[in-house]
Amino acid sequence: MTATPDPGLPTEPPRATRWGAELAFAIDLADRAGALLVDLQDRLVSIEHKSETDVVTEADHLSEALVIDAVREAFPADAVFSEEVGTVLPAAEVAPSGRTWVMDPLDGTVNYANGIPFFCFSLALVVDGRPVAGVVRDPVRGESYAATEDGPAMLDGRVISPRPKERLRDCVISMGLSGERSAERWARLRGAVRVPRGFGSAALALAYTANGRFDAFIQEQNLSPWDIAAAGLIAERAGVTVSDLAGGPWFVLDAPTRSMSVVAAAAPHHATLLELLRR
Repeated sequence: MTATPDPGLPTEPPRATRWGAELAFAIDLADRAGALLVDLQDRLVSIEHKSETDVVTEADHLSEALVIDAVREAFPADAVFSEEVGTVLPAAEVAPSGRTWVMDPLDGTVNYANGIPFFCFSLALVVDGRPVAGVVRDPVRGESYAATEDGPAMLDGRVISPRPKERLRDCVISMGLSGERSAERWARLRGAVRVPRGFGSAALALAYTANGRFDAFIQEQNLSPWDIAAAGLIAERAGVTVSDLAGGPWFVLDAPTRSMSVVAAAAPHHATLLELLRR
C-alpha cells in the first residue's frame, strides 16, 4: 500500500541539511526540464536509433543542454555526467570541485517517443563517489521525488516512506531480468510475489519504492550510473534496502555503461529476493 504522507510533516526541502542548497537547485531544474519534456512530446521532429533497442530524441538533447548551462552558471567548478554527452568538465580556467552532477535528461525515451506517459528526468549530485542529493521528476504527474544523504526522502516536499507488506507474496515489484537462465529466475520470482511489472523507466520505478507504489525493484544488468544515482539515494533515504545483485554497493560512478544491477526492497524481503535470484 502506498504510504500516506502525514499532513504535519514539512512541505519544503529541509534547508538544515548540508546539501539543502544543491537539492533546491536540482528540484527547480527538474521542474524546468520536465516542463520542456512535456511541451515537446507531441511535436517531436527527430528520433534517432542509438542501438537496436534504444532511441534518442531532440528532447533528450535539449533537456541535457538546459542542465549543463544551469550547472555552469550556478556551480562553475562542478562537472556534469550525462547519458548522451558523457562527462562535461569545468572550464579550463576554473579549479575543479570534485563534484559531479549525474543526469539522465529523459529516462524512458522509448515510452516518450511512443506517447506512453511513463518517463522522467533524473539528476543527482555525486561527491566522493556517493550521491548526496537527488531528484526524480515525473512531469506527467507533476511529481518530484527528492532526497539528500542527510535528510528524508520526499515527494513534492512531504516526507515519505513505504509501509512494508508482511508477506512477499503480497508484493508488487518492478522487475527486469536478462542473461542466462533469466526465464528460470523470472518464473521463480513470479511465483513468489503478487505480480511483476515492467514500465520502461528504471529511475521512476526505483523512485516508486520510496513510498511503496512498488514494493521492490529488481533489474539485472543494463543499468548505468545516470539511471540510479538519484532514485537509489531517494529509496535508501526512505528506508528501503538497496544493493546490487550480489548484495554489494548499488552505486559506482565509473561503472561501464549498462553494467549495473539493483535490488531494492524493504529489509525483510531484500534478503529473500537476493536468495531467489542467486539460486
